[in-house]
Amino acid sequence: MSGEPIDPGVIELAGLVFDLARGGSTEELTAYVDAGVPVNLTNDKGDTLLILAAYHGHPVAVGALLERGADHSRVNDRGQTALAAAVFRQSADTVTRLLAAGADPDAGGPSARATATFFELAEMTGLLDAHR
Repeated sequence: MSGEPIDPGVIELAGLVFDLARGGSTEELTAYVDAGVPVNLTNDKGDTLLILAAYHGHPVAVGALLERGADHSRVNDRGQTALAAAVFRQSADTVTRLLAAGADPDAGGPSARATATFFELAEMTGLLDAHR
């Protein structure tokens, strides 16, 4: 780290992009990524755009980020993956897209599989088990 302050405009842009991921605004989000915003940008908690889109149940945004190279194996500062977030929120379409992209149900801590088991989410466990 250089110790120099981050330009307030950059911080504002990052905040906007994270909000687009949370809100599922796929067209705007992908326009920023296509224009050069890093697809694996992380916030102060280690959440990537993909983790935020998955947690908030936006399968179309998740798919678009995956198509642009988002790393589904990244974990946030609490050890959670996008797949674990999608399982927790019981977003079957998001879970299916992440699994199809190669997301590991046993990665992270707690993993997606552990999350499904702990919260007794039978449908999510079924989706994860179908992709063994």
